[in-house]
Amino acid sequence: MGAGILVYFGLREEPAVWWAAPAPLLVALAWWVARRAPHAGWAIGLVAAGWLGFGAALLHAATAAPMAAPPVRAIVLTGVVQDVDLLPEGRRVTLGEVRFAPEDPPQPRTFRVRLRANDPARPAPGDTLTVRALVRAPSSPAYPGAWDFQRAAFFAGQGGAGFAIGPAEVAAGEGAAPPLAGLRASIEARVTAAVPGASGAVAAALLTGGQSAIPRADLAAMRDSGLAHLLSVSGLHIAIVMGVAFWLVRLLIACWRWLALRVDGKAWAGVAALGAGGFYMLLTGSEVPMQRSFASAALVTLALLAGRQAISLRSLALAAAAVMAIAPAQLLGPSFQMSFAAVLALISGWEALKGPMARLRGEGQWWRGALVAAAALIGTSVLAGLATAPFGLAHFGRLQWYGVAANAVAVPLTSVLVMPAGMLAAALMPLGLEGPALALMGWGCEAVLAVAREVASWPGAATGARPIPAWGLLIFGAGMLWLCLWRAHWRWLGLPAMLLGLMSPALHRPPDLFVSGDARLIGFAADGALWLQRQSGASNLTRDSWLRAHGFAEARPLPAQGEAAAGAIRCGPAACTLRAVPDGPEALLLRGTPSPEACGRAAVIVVAEPVRGRCSASLVVDRFAVWRNGPHAIWLGRDGAVVVSDRAWRGARPWVPPVPTPRAREELPPAPVE
Repeated sequence: MGAGILVYFGLREEPAVWWAAPAPLLVALAWWVARRAPHAGWAIGLVAAGWLGFGAALLHAATAAPMAAPPVRAIVLTGVVQDVDLLPEGRRVTLGEVRFAPEDPPQPRTFRVRLRANDPARPAPGDTLTVRALVRAPSSPAYPGAWDFQRAAFFAGQGGAGFAIGPAEVAAGEGAAPPLAGLRASIEARVTAAVPGASGAVAAALLTGGQSAIPRADLAAMRDSGLAHLLSVSGLHIAIVMGVAFWLVRLLIACWRWLALRVDGKAWAGVAALGAGGFYMLLTGSEVPMQRSFASAALVTLALLAGRQAISLRSLALAAAAVMAIAPAQLLGPSFQMSFAAVLALISGWEALKGPMARLRGEGQWWRGALVAAAALIGTSVLAGLATAPFGLAHFGRLQWYGVAANAVAVPLTSVLVMPAGMLAAALMPLGLEGPALALMGWGCEAVLAVAREVASWPGAATGARPIPAWGLLIFGAGMLWLCLWRAHWRWLGLPAMLLGLMSPALHRPPDLFVSGDARLIGFAADGALWLQRQSGASNLTRDSWLRAHGFAEARPLPAQGEAAAGAIRCGPAACTLRAVPDGPEALLLRGTPSPEACGRAAVIVVAEPVRGRCSASLVVDRFAVWRNGPHAIWLGRDGAVVVSDRAWRGARPWVPPVPTPRAREELPPAPVE
């Protein structure tokens, strides 16, 4: 299924919807053949599964609402509040049924608007909100091949985001809001009111799934210490919720003698645990890690009730198939990849280590039990960390080196103190008695934050590195699946593939020259740094993405006239000459209108202003080129320059905006050059 989804997203043209039709026929054929020839049925089943993934992605794209085109000017928009996110300063609302003008029909997509920090409005899900705001459609990738924000927004049903430039007007109403959105907002507000500061924001994140209120410094500390997974509500959290619910219900049944003699307490407790887990998943927004965790937990519970093996790779495969069928685009994101990779490594590692762990347990002496518990905790952190590190490196370009030490303290705190106290507080909220439980939860969250801050402050806690390219990540993932899924001795053939995937950054050459989609930012990679020509309003997010592409730690302004950067860059009053390889072709970065002498002198000419066909002797990337085709990436090799636009990279897909057509030439003024 995953391979079929990857094939769909790798296309440059959108296929016809009827291409999804053969999938169910192939599934039926595989089932019929397998009853007579198992191996042939297995082979057909692989093709059927791939086609099923391809068809699922195709149908999701075909049934999604078209991309929105918000007005480029500030407007007064009206919409129904779907969700409210608390921020360190202010609030952000998600609006549905948005109208850009009173006479306009409602937009089929949602929009996020950040309210002003001093806005006294307190909207709740279901209210109607009117505000003057500046809204923009999702941005294009930072460079060809980078993370596709437009694709992610297309499949998430989002139309754009923006910020308010006036006060919001709220009218209480009965508008349609997602299930439990009001309860989620109420719990978040009560938790942050009872537990102020960063610890309250973390407590709210664990109960409702919203991380927007956590200060950036603390988010960075959690990330650099390897504890960010605690904030992403997933397997650990739902295991605690369902485990506590299971044992509490079973204990209550056992305490009632009449009931305990007449019902199967284990079955009733399992059903109660499933209900608690499903409610928690809906409350936290049903993100991908939660979908995977709940699907796995449901299968585990059903296995326990049926007397079957509870933890197996089959349960993980069924959970993955369910998530890919519901949201195929999630396969491309870090949440899906890291979540399933961690659980795959844990299940396979547990199967391999059952014998040594049993020998370590011995006759069950207390000190051996403590040793087993410590070994299990450390082994879990090591296995999950090793499995997810390549995926984290591919998406974020960072490595956390002290995650085992941080998790050894923070995970027991979360399991024993934070989450049970949070569950008790949630149960007492209808009675208004949640204060003491929330205070206890707040102390635990503050202790977790203290661990994160301490570990993140250690030398080299998190280091940047050149990310693994997409093809390297694919090879690593295939090798990991081969290693973990097979039982025979040939499983070890997966290790060379994993090693090749880890070595892929050394075999992959990122672009030498970047041009942003608005030409406000032009970057050249040389001498271990990114050299920038930057104009006012340039995107810091784009700059950071360029830095991650090379694994650089800093960006520098282009040298002044006469200065050089290791011989790679030389700048004069009107242009900079850029050369990526010695004696190789040059790129010319102009700081104004090109002169006739410049045309044809370099392999490629980059300029932030429109050239309008005045330089046909060279490849030209100018203001009009990026306006029409998005960001550009340029490779300078000994054989010349290779120029790739974002439109050429992504092709004609439903989430890629069409080529813009100006109504008049004068409507596109040249970008100002500093």
